[in-house]
Amino acid sequence: MATESAGVDLPAIVTLLGAAVVAVPLFKRAGLGSVLGYLAAGLAIGPFGAGLFSDPMAILHVAELGVVMFLFIIGLEMQPSRLWSMRRDIFGLGLAQVLLSMGLLSLVGLALGYPFAPALVAGTGFVLTSTAIVMQMLEERGDISAPKGQRIVSILLLEDLAIVPLLAMVAFLAPGGEAVTLADRATGIAVGLGAIAALILAGRYLLNPVFALLAAAQAREVMTAAALLIVLGAALWMQVGGLSAAMGAFLAGVLLSTSSYRHQLEADVEPFRGLLLGLFFLAVGMALDLSVVARNWQLILISVVALTVLKMLAIYAVARAFKASHREAVERLVLMAQGGEFAFVLYAAALSVGLINAEENATLTAIIILSMVMTPLFIILHDRLMPKPAVSADGFPAPEDDGAAVLLIGFGRFGQVVTQPLLQMGHRLTIIDTDPTAITTARDFGFKVYFGDGTRLDILHAAGATHARAVVIAIDNPGAATRIAQLLHEECPLIPVFARSFDRRHSIELIKAGVDAPVRETFESALSMGAHLLRHLGAEEERVVATVAEVRLRDADRFALQLAGDIYAGRNLMLGNAGMAVENSG
Repeated sequence: MATESAGVDLPAIVTLLGAAVVAVPLFKRAGLGSVLGYLAAGLAIGPFGAGLFSDPMAILHVAELGVVMFLFIIGLEMQPSRLWSMRRDIFGLGLAQVLLSMGLLSLVGLALGYPFAPALVAGTGFVLTSTAIVMQMLEERGDISAPKGQRIVSILLLEDLAIVPLLAMVAFLAPGGEAVTLADRATGIAVGLGAIAALILAGRYLLNPVFALLAAAQAREVMTAAALLIVLGAALWMQVGGLSAAMGAFLAGVLLSTSSYRHQLEADVEPFRGLLLGLFFLAVGMALDLSVVARNWQLILISVVALTVLKMLAIYAVARAFKASHREAVERLVLMAQGGEFAFVLYAAALSVGLINAEENATLTAIIILSMVMTPLFIILHDRLMPKPAVSADGFPAPEDDGAAVLLIGFGRFGQVVTQPLLQMGHRLTIIDTDPTAITTARDFGFKVYFGDGTRLDILHAAGATHARAVVIAIDNPGAATRIAQLLHEECPLIPVFARSFDRRHSIELIKAGVDAPVRETFESALSMGAHLLRHLGAEEERVVATVAEVRLRDADRFALQLAGDIYAGRNLMLGNAGMAVENSG
């Protein structure tokens, strides 16, 4: 055992984990984001910082598995029908951005005096955006599922697909590359398509039966091992077929997106994904060769600025051509202006065939890494300088403390119903909302609604939150509702807070944020419909009342278990139509 343990480099592991644990919270607290924290930590402990590691590229190769697993998780969220609906963005928007960027970025190398082939390879490498950075940024901003986020994901998918013809281009441009026959190229394409077809068939006919057998064995560690096997096996299979490992993992996720084991797979892979992705950013920071930067700083500075600006122009032009708004186009160019991890693969291939030399490869790698380091800074500048979407408060009364017993935040379909029993009992209400249309309409029905954003502490004070007998959060934005609850808990912890929640997970978040009574927006109406159905099916009223009461009690017990554990706790309290417990997010 001692001999085996000697092979584990514990100091290196402790150093990597320690650097991440220290740097990332500090950078996030400073508003700089986790990615920049990882990059800075990597630079600090790498060969060009404290010198605690001498071979960052070896770590980078292992850490690239984090990108692979990230794309698997994204694939799990993309059902085949949803992916098919994105085909226009993938092959239209994505292809247009790649081709225009290739044309513009190749001009930088030509302007600096390089021959056509190296200039084309250098510019093309910068076209390939960092999937890891962009996806992490989208996740942190909560935009992955939004339409603008999905368009960015479509472009990233096309870029992952593009690595195959781009590697073929490098082979063709290499000295003697013209000797490769058409038959060889056709064979390479056929092998790639065959690998995709085989993976689709395996996913369709083998994966669910295999997971059913493993689930029947009731060995949790085997299910985790199987999840990792699926991800890494699909990645390896696609690599063998000449495609990217990330694309293989993504396809595996898509194929399993309709599986009944999807949630289990996501839970098993997620911890590995997070750790390895953090390790990837650490390794990128370590790989920044400061000696190369010092020797070629003028060339690197000119190249980073020129490539970044031209890529931004290409992204903006394509975005506007495909009917994106100015705001969305600017956000997209800020997110995607950097080079990516696949550039390292492309440059390594160019080095191996003699298109570029070792010094040029190191310089290009430094340019890519610097552009990746700059991305979080671009995001910070964008968020601080880009004007927020303006909602004019002109003509609407500002919030004021009129001594009402209850402050109601949000006057939508939920908040409107909440007001009725309170007004029926004679309680006074102060109501605030940010929707001018809703405020104007409310006047026609005899309501006075102030214009105010409940996520702002000054507005809460002005509306009388600190003097009310209760505060009700009735807005339909879960994230904003949680922020308001946290503000109220910190500023006036003795005031009872009642909140509308989106689902069970949101209810748990709200309770942890200090809400006294979160109410799921669809729970009571769903129970009411269930009771109506029971009556329609012939149940006596006494039996209906007792059944609904039992369901309510069982749901409360399940919620208490979830609050103490996780979302899967208490599944045995849920009745499923397949004869087993099922997960319900309602």
